[in-house]
Parts: sequence; C-alpha cells; structure tokens
Amino acid sequence: MNSTVKIALIQAACVENVEQNILDSIAKVKEAAQNGAQIVCLQELFNTLYIGQDVDVAYYDYAEVLPGATSDRFGALSKELGIVTIVPMYEFVRPGIYFNSVVVYDADGSYLGKYRKNHIPDGPQYLEKYYFTPGNTGYNIFNTKFGKIAVGICWDEWFPEVARIFALQGAQLIFYPSAIGSEPDRPDISTAKAWEKVISSHGICNSIYIAAVNRVGTEQGKNSEMTFYGSSFISNPYGEIMSKGGTDEEIVYADVDFSICKEASDLLQFHRDRRVDTYKPLLKMVIE
Repeated sequence: MNSTVKIALIQAACVENVEQNILDSIAKVKEAAQNGAQIVCLQELFNTLYIGQDVDVAYYDYAEVLPGATSDRFGALSKELGIVTIVPMYEFVRPGIYFNSVVVYDADGSYLGKYRKNHIPDGPQYLEKYYFTPGNTGYNIFNTKFGKIAVGICWDEWFPEVARIFALQGAQLIFYPSAIGSEPDRPDISTAKAWEKVISSHGICNSIYIAAVNRVGTEQGKNSEMTFYGSSFISNPYGEIMSKGGTDEEIVYADVDFSICKEASDLLQFHRDRRVDTYKPLLKMVIE
C-alpha cells in the first residue's frame, strides 16, 4: 500500500429519474478514475432526490436490498477501473425496516461490507425518522487496497464520538457522504461554515484525514423546496482544507499522504492522553 492515495468526491445534483442519477454518477466515477482517483465517494442517497422533505409512504419504494442490483453496478465498475467505490443508498431489509446505508467495494470489485447511519435527525424538511431505522452495524471500518477507511453518513458527522471510535480502530481517513442545505425554519442562516469547521476538527482531534461530500442544486418537495450548498471538502490531520468544492456539480480531488497521520499523532498525543476512566458520564443521556 502506497503512503499517498488520490481520492475523489462526486458532488452532484439529483433529479427525479433514478436511472439518470445512476448513469450520471457512473460517468463521474469514470472521469475521476481517469484523473487518477483511487478511492471515489458518492453523496448520501446518491441515486434519489432527498426524500426527507416530506412524509410520504411512497418514498419507501426507493429502497433496495444492499448489496443489490444498483450497488453491484459500482462493484463491477470498481473492478473495471481498479478503484475503491463508496456507494450510499436507501436500504430495504423488510417491510417497516429501512436504513440509510453505504456499501463499499474494493479495487478488485469485492464487496467489503456496509455501514448503516446511526444518528437520525428529525426537523423541518429533514424528516428522516419517518424513513430510517437507526443503524445496527456499529462503527465498522473497511480495509481497502488503498488504506483503512471509515464512512459515517451526514448527521453522524456532527458527533465527535463517531470520529473518535473510527480513529481508535485505526481508520486513517473518514468519508462523510451528506445531504445538507437550507434550514427552512431559519432561512437567514447557512450552516455551511459550521459544517466545515466541526467536521474538519474531527481530523485534528484524531490525526486523520476527513472527506465530506454534499449534494448541490434545488429540489422540489410536495409543498416546499430545499437548496443544497455543496461545499464538499477534504481536510488533513491538522484541519487544513486541502480541496473544496463550490455550489455547482464538480469532482473534488486531493492527494492524501497517510504518513502525515503518524506525524500528527506523534505531535498531538490526544489518544494517548485520554482519561477513559473519567468518561462514564457520557453514557448518560442527561447529567443531573
């Protein structure tokens, strides 16, 4: 395994036609590979509109068994291109049990496993508790040809505990596929800067790389609309932004040097100096 790996984030706008979203993503993955990317990550729920705007039982029909026909198209693509693909999708398990999930394929096309989103938000136009069961996979990591990676999904990225658990298992790079944008109850506020700051800070506290990919465009709900702000970025173990997207469709690239993870951890010994014997209060929902 080389110390330096090129990664790519596919920042895209989605349309109502699921197959068109898939074909567009396949084309973008091929473009990323042609430009040297070895690990390519798609955005949260990459093949559908963001369903959390509305409550509608019909949206359950977007869910698929994972791995399955759609995700395996990217497994075949991984094998063809010799790259790792990270594919976030809506997962069907059985009626009434649906997950917001991601599957990972290694560079030889082999299926490495899945992660199911643990933190499920519920707020105006982010009505995810109607659609997603909280994840039951724990915080697993993936040993790929190009490095040991982890994947959290959107709301997971705001919780420092998630990144810490991933890092303690040896992850050198965390991907966060996301779908975040306008706040309908506070249209005067953009969370874009806070989003970047809090997620990149996980890299500092854990001496790892962070790669967050967000969708773009305006999507119409039944009685509302949402605009997603993109701004996908890749940051290094010191929290420095190495590469960043705008608010349009694009592919965000960076070369990550995993030797910097050791350099940063040797300098800032956050893991060594933890006092796990004092953290029991964190296991309580409320400290009184």
